[in-house]
Amino acid sequence: MTIPFHPRLTPLWLLILLQAGISASSLVVEIVAGRMIAPYVGMSLYTWTSIIAVVLAGFSVGHWWGGRIAGLPTDRALRITGWTMIAAACTTAGATLLLRATADPVLNNLQHPLAAITALSTLAFFLPSLFAGVPAPVLTVAAMRDRDQSERALGAMFAAGAIGAIAGTLLAGFLFVPWMGSVATLLVIAAIYVLAAGVCFWLGGASRREAMISVSGIGLVLLTGIGAFGLPPVCDRESSYYCIRTVAMSDDPQDPVNLMVVDHLAHGISSRNAPRVMFTEHAAMLDALPRMRMERSDFTSFHIGGGSYSVPRAWADRGISGITIAEIDPEVTAMAVDRFWFDPEIATILHRDARVALRNSAQQFDVIVGDAFTDIAVPEHLVTLEFFTLVSDRLNPGGVYAMNLLDNVDRLHALAAVVATLRAVFPSVEVWTVRTPPQPGERRVFVLLASAEDSPVSMIETAAPDMTRFQVLETGFVDTILDQKNARILTDDHAPLSHIMGLDPVIN
Repeated sequence: MTIPFHPRLTPLWLLILLQAGISASSLVVEIVAGRMIAPYVGMSLYTWTSIIAVVLAGFSVGHWWGGRIAGLPTDRALRITGWTMIAAACTTAGATLLLRATADPVLNNLQHPLAAITALSTLAFFLPSLFAGVPAPVLTVAAMRDRDQSERALGAMFAAGAIGAIAGTLLAGFLFVPWMGSVATLLVIAAIYVLAAGVCFWLGGASRREAMISVSGIGLVLLTGIGAFGLPPVCDRESSYYCIRTVAMSDDPQDPVNLMVVDHLAHGISSRNAPRVMFTEHAAMLDALPRMRMERSDFTSFHIGGGSYSVPRAWADRGISGITIAEIDPEVTAMAVDRFWFDPEIATILHRDARVALRNSAQQFDVIVGDAFTDIAVPEHLVTLEFFTLVSDRLNPGGVYAMNLLDNVDRLHALAAVVATLRAVFPSVEVWTVRTPPQPGERRVFVLLASAEDSPVSMIETAAPDMTRFQVLETGFVDTILDQKNARILTDDHAPLSHIMGLDPVIN
């Protein structure tokens, strides 16, 4: 038995509500996609570019398909749309499972980060976007058919889609992800899609047979959701900014050493029993070089980025006070306190963007440490002429700015650009690195020291964790690199550092 369908009796408000709800849900999925992919490939301009492109491609195919469905009689078109909503619910609930299953094979076989990001985005989120894109043209045509002033209905449906997209974006960023996490958010969206499917079936006058089959589809969605929810979490803490994990590096319970992983990158290693020992080259240099320059322990410092808080913890253990740390994510600080033995009483902690914190502070510092440079996720507003000018203004006479940087030794375009920008502000800019010959294709860690004068030494030795020698590159060699790369100064208007730091084929 089929319930007769009466287009004139279909409330316009219900179609508008359905359009807005589906549009909002699809944008929630888009925002969550970035959060879910970050633990595998990081969060960067390239991540969002790929995700937005994949989601828009899915919407486009869905809209085209929906337009063909909309040409059918309204009752049949709505019933078919109900099935696409079941499919949207199933693929949305299953995105977590698919991402977990494909991440390792994709990352192992696609070495180029942009290819890996695009592949993961497509595998996990193209189909949810495709199916979510089908209803818009169907519902819009249904709203216009056999109505007076159909043009107004058309405008109302377009407005509902836009308002829904705005609402979904805001809800994802301010409500769903911070409060519920990514997996639970996708399951809520899957439930909304199931509800939308039920409304479409009802409006389309679905038969009992179709209703019974739809129950099977809903059961599949439920099983998929249970499977996704039952997976062990990727993150120990999922904040509004990052996926944060702790990895134990020591098997000795009496001498624990932990690694902090933020999204997909190691952000610091700390030992409970040896706070002064640094376990990475960049941390060792950021710890030792400013102390070498100050030649005393009564200096003040401002740290850009907290991470595992290894350097501030080591300095406090040496009796150095006057430490201020700008860490944008409170959950990173909480993790450092809980699992990296950081005492928050030893420093002033500002949970805000470092540039904003530095701009809003009138305090002068002897040392400013920039430790926010990570792989392809580059905070480009922290490497511009305007920011370095702000850093210079906040340094005391004789003060020093130390920042870490990664670059491919076959390119060095990023190193050249940052050095050129620093030289536009500081009289002396030194490039420090480990004293070993570079290997082809190596992504090397550098620390740049910017101040009014050169360091009194050209080499230091410190634990990283084994005793390691670091040296400053000769000025003439650095000048040659800048000339060869035709280095341009980075500004707030144009700082394409993500583009030039080694993602593309080698540029001679």
